[in-house]
Amino acid sequence: MSDFSLVLTGTVAVTFLLAGIVKGVTGMGLPTLAMGLLGTVMPPVTAASLLIVPSFVTNVWQLLAGPSFASILRRLWLMMAGITIGTLAGSWLLASDNVKWTTTGLGAALVLYAVYTLLARQLSIPSGIERWSSPVIGFLTGLVTGGTGVFVVPAVPYIQALGLSRDDLIQALGLSFTVSTIALAAGLGSHGAFRVEHMALSSLAVVPALLGMWLGQLLRQRISPATFRRWFLILLMLLGLELLARPFLA
Repeated sequence: MSDFSLVLTGTVAVTFLLAGIVKGVTGMGLPTLAMGLLGTVMPPVTAASLLIVPSFVTNVWQLLAGPSFASILRRLWLMMAGITIGTLAGSWLLASDNVKWTTTGLGAALVLYAVYTLLARQLSIPSGIERWSSPVIGFLTGLVTGGTGVFVVPAVPYIQALGLSRDDLIQALGLSFTVSTIALAAGLGSHGAFRVEHMALSSLAVVPALLGMWLGQLLRQRISPATFRRWFLILLMLLGLELLARPFLA
């Protein structure tokens, strides 16, 4: 293996270890942090390809660990349909490998999510508008996912506003991230941007991601998750600002 391949493999392993720790502590954040970190050293389309397998494995684990899969799926299936359609429609931008625009979009998505989560007040979605708002939010989330590889905007604030219990919230986020991951893989694959070599390295990243989740769950018992989450969001914001500025400083 070449020195470059060793460096790349080590970078991917450390990235998914750190992203797994974040997910273990906060219940989310693995694909978001992985995209942010990997986006600083490679084109976003390559970073998105590498996160497919570890994101799928860890989010399916999160999805199936909860008690209410059937009821959550019945409630959110329109949103999941919107995510799928939006991701397939938006994936041409990420697959185009236009590094300037995809890097800028990735940076903007990270900054928007971090700033909103740090500063915004908790929203509440009235049950009367949920049926039509869910597919709209899903479609918008899909467009962002397809264009940047980031799954969280605006899906996470929306799901958090539905008034779910803690366990159901974690399971609903797992469902949203799982569907986003599958749709992103399908979208990139349909444009020839999800390559065999990416699949192999992505599969290897599962081990550090799971190890990181285990370490994060241990760490959760010793620190304040709220404080950890605040610093995680500040890191995301800084990563996003760097990615936003990079195309204009090159």
